[in-house]
Amino acid sequence: MRILVINGPNINMLGIREPGIYGTQNYQALLELIARTAMSYNAEIECFQSNHEGAIVDKIQEAYGNFDGIVINPAAYTHTSIAILDALKAVGIPAVEVHISDVDSREDFRQISYAGMACEKRIAGQGIDGYRQAIEYLANRYVKFL
Repeated sequence: MRILVINGPNINMLGIREPGIYGTQNYQALLELIARTAMSYNAEIECFQSNHEGAIVDKIQEAYGNFDGIVINPAAYTHTSIAILDALKAVGIPAVEVHISDVDSREDFRQISYAGMACEKRIAGQGIDGYRQAIEYLANRYVKFL
């Protein structure tokens, strides 16, 4: 199984940016958690992070025919990017939306998730462990459909 993990703007600043909201673990800790989780499910993982919407859209399009699942944290683009929504819909790859913070209990503008409209599942408020849960979900889903 091949899973693409996409992180949007400022996720590379974990541990620095608002630790009261996003925690104190840094981006490297997130990548290590993803790698350990991938090994436990015998999954091949590629991680991608960009602060640029078009680069995220390009990466989603490149996933077509190359990945079995997508874990995506569009970060601020969650609430603004119809382009990311359209890219996810276009490729039709099973996707899980992840948010480190509990976006449902945050500002009003964070209540809309465009990307989530193309995702099978949403995991929010679980810290970086949400990524483990998303990979686990996709791995279990993949096994069921083999």
